[in-house]
Amino acid sequence: MLVDSHCHLDFPDFKEELDDVIRRAELAGVGHMVTICTHIRKFDQIKAIAERYDNIFCSVGTHPHNADQELDFSADDIAKLAEHPKCVAIGEAGLDYFYDNAPREAQAQGLRTHIKAAQMTGLPLVIHSRDADEDMISILSEGMEEGPYKAILHCFSSGRELAMRAVDMGMYVSLSGILTFKRSQDIRDIVSDVPLDRLLVETDAPYLAPMPYRGKRNEPAYVAHTAEVLADVKGVSKDEIAQITTDNFFRLFSKAERS
Repeated sequence: MLVDSHCHLDFPDFKEELDDVIRRAELAGVGHMVTICTHIRKFDQIKAIAERYDNIFCSVGTHPHNADQELDFSADDIAKLAEHPKCVAIGEAGLDYFYDNAPREAQAQGLRTHIKAAQMTGLPLVIHSRDADEDMISILSEGMEEGPYKAILHCFSSGRELAMRAVDMGMYVSLSGILTFKRSQDIRDIVSDVPLDRLLVETDAPYLAPMPYRGKRNEPAYVAHTAEVLADVKGVSKDEIAQITTDNFFRLFSKAERS
């Protein structure tokens, strides 16, 4: 069994065929999925999907692109929403200096609020980081000094220092279809040095479809292709990487019930 640890099933891309998307994922051996929240104000839509399907979990949080729109939510507010039985994570939150869709100060404030929510709940923080390695290391380290929390670098495409510092802090690293791209040898080189017990796989669907589907709409079934490349990078079999990443998922997302 595989787990797609990060997808966006509430997005319009899946509206007309969500049942079929879930069915194809199951046929591809994907036993569980986490549909990730990007707007706290849309959490009702997120949790409705998790409630509808037994094998889908969800998160609650604000994507850095939307950080300035939801600064009125406190860590207490987020923690309260996270009490929902199918909510297994906080986020995604973080820093995105590539697009800079929200002021950087708002992104940092939002990230710190989500770290506090992760500390309060014991749920893992799902981290979005793009072109912001130095500030990300600083804020994550600052948060860890204030109190321990669990976290995962989702859709990893950053530098070696961020990956290794995160691992040193007890965090996990999740790989998306980017790992399969021809131009991603630097990421494969970094991942080769990340311990197996800290790795997960994801799609970030509907984005970043892995080879051979690059350029098309992504969906949870395609996580199998990323897992296959990850197995090759780590020198283990496909079955082993499925078992390892699934075990890692349930260790990190400990609120999720394993079926």
